[in-house]
Amino acid sequence: MHSVVSRSLKVFTTTLAAALLALSTPALVSAAPQQGGGQCANRQAPPPPVDTSEKPAPGKQVPAPLAVPPVPIGGNRMAECGLITPDGALNPPDGNTAASWLVQDLDTGAVVAAKDPHARQRPASLIKTLLALVVVTQLDPQQPIVATKEDAEQECTCVGLVAGGQYTVDQLLHGLLMHSGNDVAHAFATALGGVDSAVAKMNALAAKIGALDTRAATPSGLDGPGMSTSAYDLSLIFHYAMKQPEFAKVVATKNFEFPPVGGKPAIPVYNDNKLLGVYPGFLGGKTGFTDDARHTYVGAAQRKGKRLAVVMLRAEQKPTKVVDQAAKLLDYGFALEDDRAVPVGRITYQAPAATSANGGDPSVLADGGTGNGGTSAVASAAKEDPFGVTGWIITLVVFVIIVGGFVVGYQRKRAAG
Repeated sequence: MHSVVSRSLKVFTTTLAAALLALSTPALVSAAPQQGGGQCANRQAPPPPVDTSEKPAPGKQVPAPLAVPPVPIGGNRMAECGLITPDGALNPPDGNTAASWLVQDLDTGAVVAAKDPHARQRPASLIKTLLALVVVTQLDPQQPIVATKEDAEQECTCVGLVAGGQYTVDQLLHGLLMHSGNDVAHAFATALGGVDSAVAKMNALAAKIGALDTRAATPSGLDGPGMSTSAYDLSLIFHYAMKQPEFAKVVATKNFEFPPVGGKPAIPVYNDNKLLGVYPGFLGGKTGFTDDARHTYVGAAQRKGKRLAVVMLRAEQKPTKVVDQAAKLLDYGFALEDDRAVPVGRITYQAPAATSANGGDPSVLADGGTGNGGTSAVASAAKEDPFGVTGWIITLVVFVIIVGGFVVGYQRKRAAG
């Protein structure tokens, strides 16, 4: 009888240990720190500002940095610092000045190569791609918008909107993406319910598609308290934006004209992206600059049926222009694609639902939130299970003990018989 009971207890103990290990492993994995997270610069926030543009308004505080997801979005290598290239691949061409950059396949979402992709940087006018996404998902292209005096008096770069002038959403979208009009950004913000409302909708959409390093502080990209993004996030935003036909059409437009308004002559608009019409197969993109963000850039091109896009953050115009640096990175990416190099990560976004609890507004979170608090997908999943891993472990332990008791009792009776 003693040997039977011993065998039963051994089986019970082994089963319990295996069950506890199986349940605790996901929790340990999700809590593991990001690879290289302790050494990467700007993991939580962009570098300190060089001017007073991010000073909060009286009575307001600087927002806390966004939470860093415990599991790197896009794959484990996306948490690395420095250059991230396929095994055995040559290094990128010399002369690149960007603190962070990423080259992606626009069709598959594969990350071809990168440099510190999740480092927190400032977007400058590249944040207008996020504003444009909100616009194309909420406003009809032919909807009229009347420019206000405040719109026309924004800190430029400006298209030249006339206060009281009426423009369509489509016309304004050309001014926003082709010439980076801050007056247009403010006009869109007004149409979306005001600056605060527009910024909240931008942050809601960023959170919705999984851009967890991103928090807009202004609709135009002018620096403001808490402004943050990353090369990975802007690649994700641009990846999603290029799936929108209206967006893709506008960034590929070289020339456009605003009609005469209020006695003022027509306004010609030229695309600021100097690679358009110069780099073979160029599909469009966006440029940006502020003193704090430095030069920022996104652009895409097609070659041999492959569409690649590059994002560069905190770059400088010397020793060569940023657009020339971007062109070399695109060349490098296409060369890696020709060699069939193994991707180093993946652009992963959650497509906004067609309808939601907020009346079908895809830029508003299903729970009614309108800001990006930096909650990771792992943390969100944990919130959806209020019982938690600990609760399930305790339940399993009790269950196994009960079953084990029945087994031991049965074996004892059998041995006694």
